[in-house]
Amino acid sequence: MRLARIGEPGSEVPVVLQDGKYFSLQSIAPDISGDFWTSDGLARTTAALDAGQLPEIDAAGSRIGAPIARPSSVFCIGMNYAAHAAESGNLPPSAPIVFHKAPNTVVGPNDAVAIPRGSLKTDWEVELGVVISQQASYLASPEDASDYIAGFVAVNDLSEREFQLEISGGQWSKGKSAAGFCPTGPVLVTPDEVDAGNLRLRSWVNGEIRQDSSTADLIFDVNFLIYNLSQYMVLEPGDLICTGTPEGVALSGRFPYLRAGDVVEIEIDGLGRQSQTFIDA
Repeated sequence: MRLARIGEPGSEVPVVLQDGKYFSLQSIAPDISGDFWTSDGLARTTAALDAGQLPEIDAAGSRIGAPIARPSSVFCIGMNYAAHAAESGNLPPSAPIVFHKAPNTVVGPNDAVAIPRGSLKTDWEVELGVVISQQASYLASPEDASDYIAGFVAVNDLSEREFQLEISGGQWSKGKSAAGFCPTGPVLVTPDEVDAGNLRLRSWVNGEIRQDSSTADLIFDVNFLIYNLSQYMVLEPGDLICTGTPEGVALSGRFPYLRAGDVVEIEIDGLGRQSQTFIDA
């Protein structure tokens, strides 16, 4: 199943996509939030869709919002592809590197993004995102994690590298939490339709390819990440986990950092494509 949210910021309507058509979920839930997952929203959506009870809506020309409402937390995993660790000047980590993005960074997949004030090193990062379906704490094993996955999304984990690495004070969130720094979507796809361990993910800047890799190269896979995080914190329904980016970012020194007027596109097979135009703050 493919879920989305359409409409202007703050007024998005939750929808389900079927056969290229959009059907409103407002009779099921006010939004695709944690409450949607804990109230059997997916099962109720399936039943209503099968019964023909959901009204079709015309989404032509509408803004596409993030396919999830603002989560309580956005957890991110650093250097989770060996080649990206190498281009960053590091060895592959022996345990997941975890940092946070502010939840209000989650925006629509095609929204314009402002280069932060004073930024000289704004960077792109295509990533597989995982949305949590129920509270997770102290999972017994990675195998249990599949029961806690609501679905998968494409994410651009935008970064300001000077803020992140040079004036961070030792923690990365300064360089990860500028306004609009987590474009998400266009859709959330449920786990039954996704092979999370074998997805091609790519990014382009001004039409030129930058990243082209596969989630098969993840150091720590999705199930292990959920299991591992649950040993140290409580994951809540609707939370978003960004699982890391492959090589091919500006931090490598091979490409220039982003400037106003640049267009970044990212795509993950089966999860859709994003496009952001960068503007002055």
